[in-house]
Amino acid sequence: MSHFAKVENGVVTQVIVAEQDVIDSGLFGTGWIQTSFNTHGGKHYGNDGKPDGGVALRGNFAGIGYTYDATDDVFYPIKLFDSWIKDKTTYSWRAPVDVPEDGKNYDWDESTRSWVEI
Repeated sequence: MSHFAKVENGVVTQVIVAEQDVIDSGLFGTGWIQTSFNTHGGKHYGNDGKPDGGVALRGNFAGIGYTYDATDDVFYPIKLFDSWIKDKTTYSWRAPVDVPEDGKNYDWDESTRSWVEI
C-alpha cells in the first residue's frame, strides 16, 4: 500500500492509502499523486527517524493544504507568509532574510518583512 495525495488546482485536498492499481483504475477519479510518509525536507527517513539515504519522493509527505509544484514534482508545506520564498533544497518555505544568529529569539513580522526580537 502507498499514500496518494489528491491535488486540485495545485493544492492537496485529501491524502489516502491505496494500492497503485486502485488509483490507476480511476475509482477515486483523477489527480492522485503518490507521496511518501518517510520523506520530509527532501530526505528519506528510516523507522528510527534518521535519514537513511533512501529515495526522497517529492520533497515532503503531502498534507492537506500543501502545494504541489508540478514543475519540480514536489510537495511544499503550507506557506506561512506571503513574502516567504521556496527553498528548493529542503522543499520548504523560508523568509527572504535570514534570521539573526545571535542567540536571541525572533519572530517574523510580515508587515516589515523582518525578524523582530521577542
